[in-house]
Amino acid sequence: MRVLVTGHNGYVGTVLVPMLLDAGHDVVGLDTNLYQAATFGDDDSIDIPAINKDVRDVTHADVDGFDAILHLAGLSNDPLGDLNPELTYEINHRASVRLAEIAKELGTERFIFSSSCSNYGAGVDDWLNEESAFNPVTPYGRSKVMVEQDVAKLADDRFSPTFLRSSTAYGVSPRLRFDLVINNLTAWAYTTGLVYLKSDGTPWRPVVHIEDMALAFVAALHAPRELIHNEAFNVGRPEENYRIRELAEIVAEVVPGSRVEFAEGASADKRNYRVDSSKIARVLPEYKPKWTARLGAQQLYEAYQKIGLQVEEFEGPRYRRIDHIKMLISEGRLDDRLRWRATIPA
Repeated sequence: MRVLVTGHNGYVGTVLVPMLLDAGHDVVGLDTNLYQAATFGDDDSIDIPAINKDVRDVTHADVDGFDAILHLAGLSNDPLGDLNPELTYEINHRASVRLAEIAKELGTERFIFSSSCSNYGAGVDDWLNEESAFNPVTPYGRSKVMVEQDVAKLADDRFSPTFLRSSTAYGVSPRLRFDLVINNLTAWAYTTGLVYLKSDGTPWRPVVHIEDMALAFVAALHAPRELIHNEAFNVGRPEENYRIRELAEIVAEVVPGSRVEFAEGASADKRNYRVDSSKIARVLPEYKPKWTARLGAQQLYEAYQKIGLQVEEFEGPRYRRIDHIKMLISEGRLDDRLRWRATIPA
C-alpha cells in the first residue's frame, strides 16, 4: 500500500516506519519536526520521502493518492496538553478530524488513529475494555476521545477508521522520550542509583513497548476490512498492567545497585486504569507482542550505558517534550501557537 504516516519523525514514528518498509509498503511521512534536536545517540532513523508541514496545514494535495493514513502526529502527553488546552484541541482534535475528512473525500480507505488508554483517565481498579466508559481527566485525554467520537461518524462503505488505544509506551527510539514512566525511572536508576518516584506509586497503568505499539499499526493495516472497520483496540498485553511502584521495583532489580525512593510529598495520581487488551490479539492474529516491562527496562539500561547518560540530559530540555517546546519558544524559534517562526526545518 501507499501509506502516509503523520508524526513519522517522533518517538513511535521512527520505530514504525522501518516496520512498514520491511513489509513492502510505499511510505511517505508528514512532520513539523519539533523534535529534530532530540535525537538519542546516533541518528539511525530512516530517511523517507516526507512533507515538512504542520498537521494543521494539511491540504488535499498532501493527502491525495494514499491507500491508508496512520495518524500519529499531535501533542504527545498530558504536560504538553496542559500547556495550552485550547491549542491541544486545535492540534489533537480539530486538525485530526479535518485530516480524516480530507482523506474520506479523496477516497483513502483506511485511517488508523493513534489514540490512548488515557481515554479511560480516572478509572477504577476494575478491568477496562473497549466498551468501558471514557473518563479522561486531562486536555490530552479529552482530545483523543473527541477525535474517536467525531471520526467514527465518518465511517461508511468506503472509509474505515480504526482507533488504537495504546498503553503507556516505553522503550528505546531514535527520538527517545524521558517523560514516560519506565524510561524515566530507568534513567534515574542508572544515573543516580535511585528509582525516583514523584507519586505515591499506587495507580495502575498498562504499559507497552513501542515496537509492540508499532506492530499494532502494521497488524491493523494488514487486517481484513471487516475486522477493523470503525473498531477500537486497546494496545498492549493484559498481563502488562502494573502499579507504578511495581514498575519501580522491576527497574531497581534490573539496574545494579539501585533502590526505590519516593520524592518528598509524593502524592496520589488521579490517572488510574487497568486495561484489558485481549481483543487485539484475538481479532488481529498478526499482533504478537514480545516485550515485557522487565525486558524493556533492561534494553533502556543498556542504551543509557552505551551513551553515558547524564541527569541533566534526561531532566533537561533535550528529551523532555514540554521543556523542549518551552526552550524553542524562549529562543524565539516557535511562536505561542507552536508554529515555526521561520521555515519548518528539513
